[in-house]
Amino acid sequence: MASKASIIDPQVLEEAAEWLMRLHEGEVSAQDHAAWERWRTSSAECQRAWERAEQLLGKFGGLPPTVAMSCLDRPQNPGRRAALGKLAALLALVPAGWSAWQLAEWQQWTADYRSQVGQQRHLTLVDGTRLTLNTDSAVDVRFDAQQRLVLLRRGEIFVDTAVDNRSNPRPFLVATAQGRMQALGTRFSVREEPSRTLLAVVEGAVRVALAGAGAMPPLIVQAGQRSAFSALAFEGLQAIDSAALAWTQGMLLADKMRLADFLSELTRYRRGLVRCDPAIADLPISGSYPLSDTGRTLNMLVQTYPVVAKTHLNGYWVLLSPR
Repeated sequence: MASKASIIDPQVLEEAAEWLMRLHEGEVSAQDHAAWERWRTSSAECQRAWERAEQLLGKFGGLPPTVAMSCLDRPQNPGRRAALGKLAALLALVPAGWSAWQLAEWQQWTADYRSQVGQQRHLTLVDGTRLTLNTDSAVDVRFDAQQRLVLLRRGEIFVDTAVDNRSNPRPFLVATAQGRMQALGTRFSVREEPSRTLLAVVEGAVRVALAGAGAMPPLIVQAGQRSAFSALAFEGLQAIDSAALAWTQGMLLADKMRLADFLSELTRYRRGLVRCDPAIADLPISGSYPLSDTGRTLNMLVQTYPVVAKTHLNGYWVLLSPR
């Protein structure tokens, strides 16, 4: 969890993002430059926010293309406002945020199949296998004479494998950065996180081989079981809980989940950033919440728990605080 010292007021980050875009719009007048200098030196928090902005520019050589192009738009242009919100969100996540944004953009546009934030996309592959992409996911499909391979580049998928009718049936494989999973006549979900993969098997079984050199022997995960693994080790087997696959029904289930963890999960289905004050990060959340309407889910939280929601940038940025 981020320390209090690393948290900057969202309003200040919005101001830093606005100044960053204004200073890259072209010629900047002496009056504008003086106004920026007054803002930057007005408080220690403004200074910290601008240091983050400089860190991003210094490390990556300028604004990302979609943000830079929006600088040319009029101030009230919706595209510019969305880019401003995205930039403010990145400033909140420094130093890792910009790298993650670049990777997400690349994966989003070069994958064979992809889903948008908040979208669930259903595909039928050439062999009859049914594939569901959860929010903000990307896959490559590589079928040849030896194998049927789905490379999960980002996000989460649910797989309902079909029988390969060839005389020499090909194995069905799903690969992530952490390992390779072979379906043994099965239905299962795979989710890739930054340093681990989450696997949940509904029917049949899945054989998992880790990607790391000298890693452990393969593990077979049976129906009703789930496992998490890195490239070098398994975290062990557990029974599937209803929350793990609730997304396939369009729901987010919580059973005494920390509010901070709940919001982190909800943010996957929403364009923008949702955060909470550290004072309420451990508030236990329970219930069933719709993923297709994250605004409604946030309203349900406010009506049920002692929290208030403050929105910035037309709802792109939401901060929950104690009531």
